Amino acid sequence: MNESQRQDSAPWWKHGHVWLLISGPATVVVAALATAWIAVKSPDPVVEADYYRRGIEINRTLAARDKANLPALQGRNHAAAPAQQP
Repeated sequence: MNESQRQDSAPWWKHGHVWLLISGPATVVVAALATAWIAVKSPDPVVEADYYRRGIEINRTLAARDKANLPALQGRNHAAAPAQQP
């Protein structure tokens, strides 16, 4: 009996390539269990009941801020492209 035949007759768990093939799916299973545990332990917060009204208030605040910056924006735009003289 030569060396290759003797090595092939060893139990399956003594072959390194078998563990390499098993490690991929085992890693995926562990990652899935960890993800499920994180999802159950810390669920997403519930959306506020008045989310629409809050969004409108934020838009009004942003619009007011943009109006306050309007003279500076006009000056910047004028400096970049001067108005045409009639």
